[in-house]
Amino acid sequence: MLSYEILIADDHPLFRSALQQALTIGLGPVVRLVEADSIAALEARLEEKADWDLVLLDLNMPGAHGFSGLVLLRGQYPQIPVVMISAQEDAAVVARAREFGATGFIPKSSALETLQQAVRAVLDGDEWWPPQLQETVSVSAEAKAASAGLASLTPQQFRVLSMVCDGLLNKQIAYELSVSEATVKAHVTAIFRKLGVRTRTQAALLLQQLESLPA
Repeated sequence: MLSYEILIADDHPLFRSALQQALTIGLGPVVRLVEADSIAALEARLEEKADWDLVLLDLNMPGAHGFSGLVLLRGQYPQIPVVMISAQEDAAVVARAREFGATGFIPKSSALETLQQAVRAVLDGDEWWPPQLQETVSVSAEAKAASAGLASLTPQQFRVLSMVCDGLLNKQIAYELSVSEATVKAHVTAIFRKLGVRTRTQAALLLQQLESLPA
């Protein structure tokens, strides 16, 4: 019997539960659903197993800055389809999700049947986009450069970058990740090289290019 394995990455327990119920009803016993409540938890699942059939990714996840979680997934696991799920339903947000490599976008306000239809379509190898994508929105050159640089980071470098942008010092990052300060410094050097920046402020500004709605 054909079976599917899907990762649900969302930080709201009630919505994860609703997704579980909807997909179980829609796909029946052929689906295995696993949850993650943060980018760190999602990475841990992916490190254990890299051949998931689909990742359903909330746009606003702890540990991510806008579309940075999507870009990281597309860079590290390009073989896995990623469908964004969000309460932000602006055409610009949907269009940026497509530009940054998503296979689909499901608004959280969607009806149960729509959600099931979207997931089935992606599992069958298609894409699925809501009607509001008719609006044409272009991603800036800066955002594309930020996306390319971020996609080249390792998961650990991404964790370090997120903490740098949250204002943590190397010593604090070392403590949080249980590594030496020298290791953090090496990561920061590699991150700056890959992103083409020289300072923490420049790195933070670059990451802002991946926010859901550009300033």
